[in-house]
Amino acid sequence: MLVAPSILSADFGKLAEDVKAVCDGGCDLVHVDVMDGHFVPNLTIGPVVVEAVAKAATKPLDIHLMVENNPFFVELFAPLKPGYISFHIEEEKNPHRLIQRIRELGIKPAIVLNPHTPPEAIEFLIEDLDMVLLMSVNPGFGGQKFIPSVIEKAKRLKKLIEKRNPDCLIEVDGGVNDVNVRELADAGVDVVVAGSFVYKHPKGVKEAIESLRVGSEDFS
Repeated sequence: MLVAPSILSADFGKLAEDVKAVCDGGCDLVHVDVMDGHFVPNLTIGPVVVEAVAKAATKPLDIHLMVENNPFFVELFAPLKPGYISFHIEEEKNPHRLIQRIRELGIKPAIVLNPHTPPEAIEFLIEDLDMVLLMSVNPGFGGQKFIPSVIEKAKRLKKLIEKRNPDCLIEVDGGVNDVNVRELADAGVDVVVAGSFVYKHPKGVKEAIESLRVGSEDFS
């Protein structure tokens, strides 16, 4: 299981230090939530802060756009050369065109599905994607409770992926912890995003990341 800590739960007063901590702690990606206050009822970080994150990070950025006007934000963050940029299918009128543009920029394209959006909504886009992100909370705020139905949703998505693009990863974001991570792994999930669990773990970020990785393994 790959682990992508979300900086939404970091201490922005010492952001560079918190980003470095998860990279040194063994994370695989650094998850960056960009919200515009329109698509979701929250406003987070812009290019100046994301640039600071990119400078501090030694692992690829996983930029999750929760915005209107996706093409504008893709062009805005592309110079930072993130590993992935994901956008919500619910907001994009020309998803295939945007996927192609993200790839042209040398970035791996990903699509996000809100809790109510079925996997079948992107069946004919999967072959062009590197990752699909399933929201296991309603997007906009950290610290929310995990929505269990994402387990069944991940299983349905896995079947579509196996048929159309076996190399496409499944990522889950929201309420992930060391208890539900095993179910996610069994459902075919490859990457978990965790904010509060990682940054508020009583034993520290390294132990939190390791517990997610170990918790997803099958020791039978």
